[in-house]
Amino acid sequence: MKVLIVDGFNVLRSGERYAHLLGDEHSLDVLNTAREALLTDVATFAARTYVATVVFDGGGNPQSNGEAQDFAGVDMIFSPAGTSADSVIEELALQAVARGDEVLVVTSDAQTQWTVLRDRVTRMSAAGFCAEIGAVYADIAESSEAEAQIKNTLGERLSGETRETLQRWARGQK
Repeated sequence: MKVLIVDGFNVLRSGERYAHLLGDEHSLDVLNTAREALLTDVATFAARTYVATVVFDGGGNPQSNGEAQDFAGVDMIFSPAGTSADSVIEELALQAVARGDEVLVVTSDAQTQWTVLRDRVTRMSAAGFCAEIGAVYADIAESSEAEAQIKNTLGERLSGETRETLQRWARGQK
C-alpha cells in the first residue's frame, strides 16, 4: 500500500498555491477555505494511488481529540491537545513503515523530514507538492479537452455526405 501524509499547516503556509487564500488574515473562515482547498487537492493527488491523511496542528486546542475525520476520502486529523502535528505525522509514518507500506510525507519542516526519512519513507516539499498539484490539474484539463473533442454518437462520426444520404432515405427520397 502507498500512504500519503501531509503536514497541513506547513503546506498551507509554505506552498504558493495557498498563499492567496490565506493572505494576511487568519480568521476561522479563511483557514477553513484554505484547508478545504488543500484537502481537495490532496484527494485529487491521491486518487487511486495513495491512502491519504492530512494532519493539522491542534495541540494548542484543549478540545482537540486527534480523531480522524473523512473529507472526500482523505483522513483529516487535528493533533490531540498537547501534541504537535509533527508528532502525529512521525507516528503515522512509523506505523505505516511497520506495516510494510511505502510512505510519502509532504512537509517543508526540516525537523520532521529528518525524523521520518528512513526506509520506505520519502519526502516531498510543500513547493514540490504545489507543483505536482498544478501538473495534475493541467493533465485533467488536457484530458477533458481531448474528451470534448471525441465524437461520441454515430451521427457525429459519419461524414457529412453519408449523413445527408441517410437523412434522404429517412424521408423516403433516394
